[in-house]
Amino acid sequence: MEEAFEIVDCVPSGKVCSYGLVGRLKKNRVSGLIVGNWLAKCPGGLPWWRIIGADGSLKINKKSPAMAQEQRMRLESEGVIFWGELVPKQFFVEEIEMAELYAEKGSKLPTDE
Repeated sequence: MEEAFEIVDCVPSGKVCSYGLVGRLKKNRVSGLIVGNWLAKCPGGLPWWRIIGADGSLKINKKSPAMAQEQRMRLESEGVIFWGELVPKQFFVEEIEMAELYAEKGSKLPTDE
């Protein structure tokens, strides 16, 4: 879980990442569903709002429309634009970029071994 939080912390302001990508970047891969469950318990200060569905949707809306509204407001305040209810792909951090950001932070990803 801690490793997933470290990955989430690497997502830059104004960008988003999917739950699934966070799970794939862990040394011991997990599903996006598990990442979502972990984020429900994340420590304060972690930019949880930058993690969304791979389709650009705010998955948290299923559990809490109020949290989805907060997530959207936080993303928009960082410059993320929505097309209807979805975040366009241009705002997603690519997998290789995310791996590089995480490696720069001093953490090792499975691809580094």
